[in-house]
Amino acid sequence: MKLAFKMKLKHGCKSEYKKRHDEIWPGLVALLKENGVSDYSIFLDEDTDILFAVQQQAGKSSQDLGSNEIVQQWWAYMADIMETNPDHSPQSSPLTMVFHLD
Repeated sequence: MKLAFKMKLKHGCKSEYKKRHDEIWPGLVALLKENGVSDYSIFLDEDTDILFAVQQQAGKSSQDLGSNEIVQQWWAYMADIMETNPDHSPQSSPLTMVFHLD
């Protein structure tokens, strides 16, 4: 199943966001893959600082792994450059697919 959602990057944080994801923690990558997350991409609309994420999931989505310690650490690490909830999880909104072409 394909899942898409959006998040909000703080203005001027594009380079830092990309740097942190270029250096994503191996333990976090392993957790995502172990839980069936694959083909995960995040795009940035530079006019609005909106992040658009899409991922394939065969189990849990990345959005369902918040009780895991490494995810909580990642959220805290990213909180200074993203709009977040009080627990540091990214403020995210699911998106509805309205068209798909294979």
